[in-house]
Amino acid sequence: MGLSDWFNTFCSNIRIQDGGTISTRYKNITKRLNTDLWNTTSDTSHSLYVGSYGRNTAINGFSDLDMICQLPYAKYEQYNNHYGNGQSALLQEVKSSIQNTYFSTDVSGNGQVVVISFTDGITFEIVPAFINDNDSYTFPNANNGGSWKTTNPKPEIKAIRERNYICNNNLIPLCRMMRAWKNKWNVPIGGLLIDSLAYQFIENYKYRDKSYVYYDYMCRDFFKWMTNQSSEQEYWKAPGSGQYVYGKGLFQYKAKQCYNIALDAISYETAEPKKEWSAKQKWRDIFGTKFPE
Repeated sequence: MGLSDWFNTFCSNIRIQDGGTISTRYKNITKRLNTDLWNTTSDTSHSLYVGSYGRNTAINGFSDLDMICQLPYAKYEQYNNHYGNGQSALLQEVKSSIQNTYFSTDVSGNGQVVVISFTDGITFEIVPAFINDNDSYTFPNANNGGSWKTTNPKPEIKAIRERNYICNNNLIPLCRMMRAWKNKWNVPIGGLLIDSLAYQFIENYKYRDKSYVYYDYMCRDFFKWMTNQSSEQEYWKAPGSGQYVYGKGLFQYKAKQCYNIALDAISYETAEPKKEWSAKQKWRDIFGTKFPE
């Protein structure tokens, strides 16, 4: 098994395995809300995968799945004119609707989302929202007396998809590999920030159109690129939407540590004779046990 096979296997190992279960739940939720609020039994209309799953950058073992469920505009008018916290009341109506399907599952309203906690550890976070003229969404924020907020996930999904295509389908695997690194090293960085940084990095990367055999260089160089991000920077811009993505802490130090480990791994790969076992152990130090032995 050569270098290309190592990274091919690694990327395969971290792909989501239970997509069928997720799809079934997504359709059940969609059908329930459509039945109660849209007078249709469609299990696909008015809903959208968002977050890392929507951008196709989530990895196996992820816990939170985000979805937007578009509601009729009349509901916005109803709850915008509601006495008291209309946003909280809206979340409660959506929660009650979902409980008609998942009556024995833990369903709760939580500030801006309705949360369904399944026993297999996957949590669906449902954002009830109203579509705007520019294709963004207005959604309720029940905190601090209630308000409305805006999110714009569609351009983010499109931007990741398009750049991934332009870069020979290398962007999405990079985003996924860096999630494995985040989990292994407990890096204080959110998924959207990982995707935003990877999106920026790969735009002009010299090996962006290569294959798995260059993934060792790509990871090494991305770690170095992250290391060079200013520790004073508070936010970056998300692909497509340009929304601010705030940091959760300093990821640069752990990126530098793993840059140095990647250097060691590559030195083992290129040694004479090659020290493949030692190289793979270094990559496992970075990414965890999903990287092949």
